[in-house]
Amino acid sequence: MTSYQLEELQQIINNAEKIVFFSGAGVSTDSGIPDFRSQDGLYHLSYSYPPETIISHSFFLQNPEEFYRFYKDKMLYLDAKPNAVHQYIADLEKVGKVRGVITQNIDGLHTAAGSTNVYELHGSVLRNYCMKCHKSYDVKYIKESEGVPYCSCGGMIKPDVVLYEESLNQRVLEESIQALQEADVLIVLGTSLVVYPAAGLIRYFHGEHLVLINRDFTPYDAEADLLIHDTFNNIFPKLEIPTKK
Repeated sequence: MTSYQLEELQQIINNAEKIVFFSGAGVSTDSGIPDFRSQDGLYHLSYSYPPETIISHSFFLQNPEEFYRFYKDKMLYLDAKPNAVHQYIADLEKVGKVRGVITQNIDGLHTAAGSTNVYELHGSVLRNYCMKCHKSYDVKYIKESEGVPYCSCGGMIKPDVVLYEESLNQRVLEESIQALQEADVLIVLGTSLVVYPAAGLIRYFHGEHLVLINRDFTPYDAEADLLIHDTFNNIFPKLEIPTKK
């Protein structure tokens, strides 16, 4: 990242009135949560089945024991804390700059940092429910359960996350689209923008500035008004919070 890029990013943030952040797995890697598609990510781990298969709806129903073995081992990071990116976004909201945060992440770290208007496209590991009576359970119950977690009624508990083969929550989808349509700035962080339908939401943004900050190339790079290929640690500690309006 050049000093010019940093200055331009800061100016865009300073002048914005309704920023929407769109975050992917890369945002949480500095919190100790591996992403899915990097060389060290979950997709490169060795299991009896590919991770894409294990975290699918049909596999969950047919082989819940293997699903939960993988899920508890590789998708629950209960000690993870918000990092500089999560905190900057939350602090920016406090001065009235942020319209909302659309995230593909299921770790709940945006909310933990203090963001209040978070659209979790793929759900959250923090919420779990009985498939029979719909009783809610926290993530600690899931983590500490032996094998497949069951409800007191005998029903199997499912994480409130969107598995492969499942549709996105319609309400969350509609609210995300509305936020994008109202935004004057969209800042995309740490996502490959290849997972649909989530990645396709970018098309609903028609505001003034599209900013892409990512380590690697994305299919939307050519459309960005500001494109930064760098690590978040080289960017966010250098950004300032504008004075509250």
